[in-house]
Amino acid sequence: MKYNAVIFDMDGLLFDTELVYYEASQVVADKMGLPYDKELYLRFLGVSDEEVWANYHRIFADFGKQNVQRFIKDSYQETLDRFSRGAVQMKPGVLELLSFLEDHQIPKVVASSNQRKVIELLLSKNNLLDRFQEIVSAENVQRAKPDPEIFLLAQEKLGIPKPETLILEDSQNGILAASAAQIPVVMVPDLLAPSPELIRKTAGVVSSLHEIPALIK
Repeated sequence: MKYNAVIFDMDGLLFDTELVYYEASQVVADKMGLPYDKELYLRFLGVSDEEVWANYHRIFADFGKQNVQRFIKDSYQETLDRFSRGAVQMKPGVLELLSFLEDHQIPKVVASSNQRKVIELLLSKNNLLDRFQEIVSAENVQRAKPDPEIFLLAQEKLGIPKPETLILEDSQNGILAASAAQIPVVMVPDLLAPSPELIRKTAGVVSSLHEIPALIK
């Protein structure tokens, strides 16, 4: 075996959540008359909630602090409502990959910049909660990706040397965090294709999680 542990990002990697976040925000923005669009959403892909919210306050400053706060709060609630209704698809190859790792007794953790309650909601809705040894969330770290803190903590919890640990990521900030942590990372692009510079920081780029077992063997 080439790798003896796997660290999974969540949004855009395990679940097709990015479009749900965008659509929920767009519905609220349209109701409020905010000039919000997909291009703006994509600018902050893979960034921590706090950083996104700070940027929204800056971009929509003319609409007043309270209105921006309401946009953030209502968008978040709309997203959670959609998650609770099961409106999120699992990404292709998730179940097969988890079964492969279990068959080979390879431990796995989720390391996501999302809040723990959202991670647990999505994992439990899809019957995946007990298939991961650990969850490392926004609450466990001081700094979000691209800071390496979250991956260093996840690797520490796994107790497997860095060269034998594989990170799976879909976003630029995730790749930068893995690179800074000096842990091998494979990218499974979601909404945005990687730049040549980003590709050089990875151990490979694949089109879906179906391709991961071949890289681990």
